[in-house]
Parts: sequence; C-alpha cells; structure tokens
Amino acid sequence: MTRDTAELTDDVLDDIPLAKSETPEELEDLALGEDYALNPEYVEMVVDAADSGDGKRLRELVGALDPADVADLMGFLTADYREQIIPLLDPEALGEIISELEDNIREEVLEATPSVTLARALEELDTDDAADVIDDLDDTKRFQVLAAMGETDRAAIETTLSYEDETAGRLMQREFLAAPEFWTVGQTIDHVREAGESLPELFFDVYVVDPTYKPVGAIPISILLRSRRETPLAELMEAVTEIPVDMDQEEVAYIFDKYHLISAPVIEPGGRLVGQITVDDIVEVIRDEAQEDILALAGVSDAGRDASVQEIVRSRLPWLLLNLVTETIAVSAIAIFQDQIAKLVALAVLMPIVSSLGGNAGTQTLAVAVRALASKELTAANARRIIVREVLVGLTNGICLALVMGMATFFFYHNAKLAITVGAALIANIFTAALGGILAPLALEKMGRDPAVSSSIFVTFLTDFMGFFAVLLIAALLMQ
Repeated sequence: MTRDTAELTDDVLDDIPLAKSETPEELEDLALGEDYALNPEYVEMVVDAADSGDGKRLRELVGALDPADVADLMGFLTADYREQIIPLLDPEALGEIISELEDNIREEVLEATPSVTLARALEELDTDDAADVIDDLDDTKRFQVLAAMGETDRAAIETTLSYEDETAGRLMQREFLAAPEFWTVGQTIDHVREAGESLPELFFDVYVVDPTYKPVGAIPISILLRSRRETPLAELMEAVTEIPVDMDQEEVAYIFDKYHLISAPVIEPGGRLVGQITVDDIVEVIRDEAQEDILALAGVSDAGRDASVQEIVRSRLPWLLLNLVTETIAVSAIAIFQDQIAKLVALAVLMPIVSSLGGNAGTQTLAVAVRALASKELTAANARRIIVREVLVGLTNGICLALVMGMATFFFYHNAKLAITVGAALIANIFTAALGGILAPLALEKMGRDPAVSSSIFVTFLTDFMGFFAVLLIAALLMQ
C-alpha cells in the first residue's frame, strides 16, 4: 500500500461515524414518549437489531426497559421477533413481564419458555400473580413448572388455585405481615428486618392478630415507624375491614373504593387470616371490569392486537346475527301498515329518524344505568326513584324533540296531521327508550345476569320496533 493510498484510507475511515453506545438511561429516554408510550422509532431499533442478528444490541435495547414496557413492546412485535427476545430477558424480570402480557401473547410466550426457566421466574412474583400465570398453562406444562418450584412456593400457588376464579382468594397474595397484639413497635420492626424474603415485596399495614390468628386490627407502616419502640401494638391498631376469601372481586373493588383502602386482610370462613389484597391488584380489577363492560355493551370481546380475522369474526358475528333477528322482528311492523306507507311515502322517510332518536336515547339511559349498577349507586333502595327520574327525563326530551321535529315536518311537507303523527311517535319512542334503558339492566341484574352483556340488544330492538310501530299506528288513526 502506498503512502497516498494509506492517507486516503485513513481519511475515509475518519468520515465514517462510529456506532454510539448509549447508556441504559439514554436508551430509556429514547424508548418512551411524553405520554409514556413506546416510541415507534424505538420499536424499529429493536426490529433492526433482531433482523441483523445482533443479540448484544437487542439485549441492550430490551434490558433498558421496565418490565411493563417490555410487555408493551411484545405487543408490537411478531411471533418470530418475540422468540428471539425471550432468551435474552433477565430471569428476575421475566415473571413480571409475563404477568403484564396480553392473554394471547402470554400463551405464546409461556409455550416458548422452558419449564425450569419459567419456574424460577414465577418464584420472583407474589403468589397471586404467579398463580394467575400458572392458571394459563396446559396441564402438562403446569405440572412441570410446579415440580420445578420450591416446596413453599408450590404449596402457596396450589392453594391459591383452589379458590374460584375472580374471587378474593384468587386475587390475594399469601405473603403478609402479621404480629400478636402484645408485641411492641420495636419487636415488630426487628421482626420485619429478620423475616427478609418471607415478607411481601410491598406492604402497607401490619395486621394485628389474636391467638387464633384472627385479625383484630391493623397498623399502617407510617404510624408504626413514627411510634416509640416500647409502644404496644394494641395501643396503635385501628379497626380493620376484612375481606371473605370467597367474595367476588367486583365486591372487593367496591369496598376498597368506598372505604379508601390501601390494603385489606383476607379471611377464611372461620375468620383466620390467610392473605392480603393490595390496591395495585384492585386497580387492575377496576380496569379489567370497566373494559369488559364497555366491550359487552357493544356486543364484542377483546380480541387483542395479534388476533386473526377469523377470531374477530367469531367473536362479533353471533351478536350481529342476533341483532339481525331482532331487527327483522322490528321491521315486521312495517308490513302490517304497508297501505299507509303507500298512501304517504313521507312516512318511509320519517320512520328511521324516529327510530334512530329513540335508539340513541335508550343507549344514553342504558349506559348510565349499567354504570350505576356497577358502582352500586343504583340499588333496590333507590330503584323506584331512579326509574321515575329517567322516565320523566325521557318524557321531557321527547316533548322537546317532538316540537322541533313536528315543526320541521310541517315546514317541509305542509301537512299538520303528519307533523302531529311524527311528534307523537317521537314522544312515545323516547319514553319507551327511557323505560327500557333503565328496566332492562335492572331485570338482568335481578336474574343474576350481567346487565352489560345483552341489554343493548334488547333496548335496540325495543326502540326500533316502537319507532316504526308508533309512526304507522298513529298515522293509521289520524290520516284515514
């Protein structure tokens, strides 16, 4: 190589930018936007590293993220990319990542993760989260994972799984801090320091128990740490709200909301303390129940980001078919009054308006009623008053809309009887919508059914049928 060539080569190399190695903090800043959502550019960086087979870079990019953000990242990637990432995950964070994944993605990740690795990861979780993951495994893999776990963790998870799904027993964690009432503050603090990993990673209260292990009170950690060491716990403890182990998780969420709880002890039928529920679990319950109700009102289920066209069709088509049946019944009212429509074509133009306004009014009442039932603002104690209120609201709205619609009809068609027909039908339909919107969820709740699931189909059928029937019947009476 000549001197000129060597100098030329050096100049070219000087012009090539060197790859920058970011610190984990810098990568974290690059990953998240101001709304704490993953930046699309960061997802592209992960995809590029996976495509190039750069395992080191891929490990850096994924390792800089919080477990919740890794779970979010998995939702933006295809199955092939996820398979590359799983072996690179920190075992201590793997359990938390799995517990945050969407259901369909979680199943795929669980299947791809070796049983021994999965067992080690789940041992890092609280029992409630670990049991939730174990419950998603098929029988063979569940046996393998439980067999690979320590005896204490395995026994705790198996006990949690013995409770009914969506109850306090499945929601609770079996790790908690309990102390006898004759202990002092100093003894309790010393116990916390010595207990180490046998205590939960996060806890807010010390549960004071009697000799039969029944909770007789609770002491917030903030009060415990501010008190003198020689103070007996019996002097500091406050009344405690106990949660039965078989209580439905929606009831638990209601109690936490009503009494502003941070944590609560869970007791067996005999009153013995067996676990605790903390507010982070309740936030998840409230979120899941709210999403479930919103989707149920629309007659759909959460298909997830990776759902196929076939899966989404299977979840939505049955409700549309049911709606088709109810709509067919509703429009049968038109067939009864074909002669009236033939005489005055304007009826065919105005009927859909009456029906649509009634449907919207019914949806408004239904949404308010379902929310009130879920939050226990609507109960047997005030049902009569709420029904009367909604009916009066429906009548008032119906009269106001009838006046507007009647005047508009008269302006366009110069037919007073037609204007009266449309106005009267609108009052009848919106009154029916208000009554159906409040009574349908109440009736379903009384029958032990979820009012969010099928109320909308019933109310839609009711308002469509009444909208068509009222217009045509009143027209038949007035416009002979």
